[in-house]
Amino acid sequence: MKLGEPSLDHLRIFIAVAAHGSFGGAAKAMGRAVSAVSYGIAQLEAQLGLTLFTREGSRRPVLTAAGEGLLPEARSIADGVDALRAKARSLHAGQEPSLTLVIDVMVPSEVTAHVLGEFRRMFPTCALTLRIEGLGAVASCLIEGGADLAIGGPVIGEHPGMERQAVGEIDLIPVAAPTHPLAQGPIAPGESRRHLQLVLTDRSPLTEGREFSVLSPSTWRLGDLGAKHSLLIEGLGWGNMPRAMVAGDLAAGRLVELDLPEQPGARYRLSALWRRDTRLGPAASWLVDAFREGLGG
Repeated sequence: MKLGEPSLDHLRIFIAVAAHGSFGGAAKAMGRAVSAVSYGIAQLEAQLGLTLFTREGSRRPVLTAAGEGLLPEARSIADGVDALRAKARSLHAGQEPSLTLVIDVMVPSEVTAHVLGEFRRMFPTCALTLRIEGLGAVASCLIEGGADLAIGGPVIGEHPGMERQAVGEIDLIPVAAPTHPLAQGPIAPGESRRHLQLVLTDRSPLTEGREFSVLSPSTWRLGDLGAKHSLLIEGLGWGNMPRAMVAGDLAAGRLVELDLPEQPGARYRLSALWRRDTRLGPAASWLVDAFREGLGG
């Protein structure tokens, strides 16, 4: 049997009847006559060679097994066309079809999750690629990796190839496990240099060889902030961490804030960064504003 080619209109009628449970309900929702809905279903059934609804003995149409099997496919086709049209409208309005965002590992995860959740709701047709990096690697992704926008820290200074807009700052504080020697009492000047310091390393050539709040000559350099966090809790060293990331550990007594005379903690300033040879589109501009609001900038 040779099958016909269903129209998108007939598929939408099929979906509407299934959703509303009647030809009349579908007609009202679509602003169509009941006769047009009934005709559309009859045409679709003829094209597919299948009965989609049973109508005998009841005024309310009931999906057949064939109708139940085809309904998800019909919805997928209609959704795909809707997405295509939405993306086309976005392109006409100047919205980016895709965006690569790089976020500093120091940005609180709850802020990132909230902003990106809202982003998906606001810009459903923009394909977002997300990267999490640390220190100079954030800017390196922009300059060398083709990223469109970054939320990063101050470690590279004023790079001539980038524009910068402040979006907020976070607290970095020195912490250690409660069993660590530095957590046992008053700390004399220079005492921190006698103990292993856990340091987030920078894998970017932009800041190669630079040190950030490193006091001890004995260090373990880690490329992952989560690994540093775990080692601190195990009591294997001391180090600076974002206050928000260790707030639960401080409250539970798994970590303690150290009162070091050198006060290596700092306000870690965060900025939105992008290349000077590019212009931010609507989606990227929205992200800058959303992170500034989320970070209290």
